[in-house]
Amino acid sequence: MADKGQNKSAPILPFDEFLDRYKPKMTGRTMKYPYTFTAKLASFPYSYILKNVWMCKYYLAGVVLSMPLFYKIQQLSNSPANVAKFEAKAKAEAAGH
Repeated sequence: MADKGQNKSAPILPFDEFLDRYKPKMTGRTMKYPYTFTAKLASFPYSYILKNVWMCKYYLAGVVLSMPLFYKIQQLSNSPANVAKFEAKAKAEAAGH
């Protein structure tokens, strides 16, 4: 007779191992309807959503990959040369009024 642990399928993605590690341990008693906000959060199928919804899969990757671009834009916009240029434009515009 097969053990319960032997029927598990192999993880498809490396992300599955991460999800399995932090899967909440159920007490065996489930509510018929999760009334409280925390019960709703606890009963939400996070692993199903993260495995089957493409937007959730690639959202984190997109954020991580775009962070260097946003950092570079921030550095360029707050550079001393750009700040001086903006102050000169602001003074010229204020003088016109």
